[in-house]
Amino acid sequence: MYGAFGSGKTTLVAQLRDRVPTALVFDPESVGELLGGIVTIPLWRTEVAAIAAGLVLQYRRPLLVPMTLLKKEYVAEIFGLLDMAAVRVEHFFVDVPAEVLAARIDARTEYLGDPEAEAADPAPASGRRARRPRGRDPRKGGPAAGTGGDTGVPKRLSERRGPAVRMSPQPPASRGRRGAGTT
Repeated sequence: MYGAFGSGKTTLVAQLRDRVPTALVFDPESVGELLGGIVTIPLWRTEVAAIAAGLVLQYRRPLLVPMTLLKKEYVAEIFGLLDMAAVRVEHFFVDVPAEVLAARIDARTEYLGDPEAEAADPAPASGRRARRPRGRDPRKGGPAAGTGGDTGVPKRLSERRGPAVRMSPQPPASRGRRGAGTT
């Protein structure tokens, strides 16, 4: 799941996980935390791809990944590494109207239970919306499938069948590779 900060990726992944109990969840932010919050270095991208591929190939289960990437080349690098590992990626862009996104970001608190620290933060929540992806799937450059804040999206995604969404780790027939899965 790709989308802007505050678009609901993590919530959507949690709802999909409830509907697909065999799925694993991997949040690449945990790799960023391990690296001191730095997600712009090549090590972050290679480790995210390696962990995602390892989880899919080791456990042979679907993997749900909420992710925000602002640079198309980072998306291409991670997806390229997954492709080299024979891991098929089903990619969904979570898009919400700008006013909904702004309200969600403004409502967030970075200092749960500490309103004084929140008030003293030099980077207010509203400043975090400046680098919002522009409603496009960064891999394809075309219009993205958006949720528009629609809470029925997880149900519809998990119920879809066919080439658009597979909820089991199956390699794409055209590649003829064995042992691959879905992220």
